[in-house]
Amino acid sequence: MLRTLFTLGSVFLVIVTVRAIPKPDEVQDRVLDKDLSDQEHFINSQHNPTYDHEAFLGEEAKTFDQLSPEESRRRLGIIVDKIDKDKDGFVTQEELKDWIKYTQQRYIQDDVDRQWTTHNPEDKEKLPWQEYRSLVYGFMDDAGDDLPEKTEDDNFSYAAMLKRDRRRWSVADKDGDDALTKEEFTGFLHPEESDDMRDVVVLETMEDIDKDADGKISVTEYIGDMYRGGADEEEPEWVKNEREQFSTYRDKDGDGFMDVEEVKNWIIPADFDHAEAESRHLIYEADGDADQKLTKEEILEKYDIFVGSQATDFGEALARHDEF
Repeated sequence: MLRTLFTLGSVFLVIVTVRAIPKPDEVQDRVLDKDLSDQEHFINSQHNPTYDHEAFLGEEAKTFDQLSPEESRRRLGIIVDKIDKDKDGFVTQEELKDWIKYTQQRYIQDDVDRQWTTHNPEDKEKLPWQEYRSLVYGFMDDAGDDLPEKTEDDNFSYAAMLKRDRRRWSVADKDGDDALTKEEFTGFLHPEESDDMRDVVVLETMEDIDKDADGKISVTEYIGDMYRGGADEEEPEWVKNEREQFSTYRDKDGDGFMDVEEVKNWIIPADFDHAEAESRHLIYEADGDADQKLTKEEILEKYDIFVGSQATDFGEALARHDEF
């Protein structure tokens, strides 16, 4: 899901932000405290149930998209039983929040397991840098003068991607032996999940956007990272909104630029828990008797909020081990 900052070794960093005004699919969002869905929660001030649907189900959302209402309710009932950990017949906000976090973390773990197997097929305790480099960047040693200077999207040179991966690897390597355990490899793949890795993501963001390399980001560079319209094109409304966001919220000291600390405040927003906010919202929407907790009947009555997305991009149904 979401727009991706990448290195050649399929190092995915998922970062997205809640936005009040929808943007095109190609827009890259960089907020590190990732949202629960790549959907807008509100579109033109109207609530979008698809957001709740994906926040609640995670990757299983696409599977539910293809089900009949009756089958959706049946499967939802099984999930509700899992969420109700104390088996008291009610789903509390805390239980709902824990479930939402679980669905998000499951994606991270699945990705790490897949990447670890790919890069370390013998499942050794540690993956040395030279083995990773050889597998991912070994083609550079053989390509010679035939190596393209840029990737297809013209944003990264292969040498720059290698340099970035090397730096991120070194930060993830806590014991300094130039080999990563699976836990350290998780930090390398998903630095947004580790407090110790977040500074390197801020640095990568600065490098991506600060085109003139003056150590700060202008509003032109900020907009240019998201939108590349022609000279004769009128800017879309969301671009105008982003300019206002820059001057009002991003540029804290009003000097016309974002420095490193302001970029950090932007992509690592403090004191906001998406899972908690979403659990409160779902209870508000489905709590018929206003007792601040949900029965299975209340959830099934509002099943469309949880699983009833009308999204048309069904994708491939996910084969999971959950018993339905």
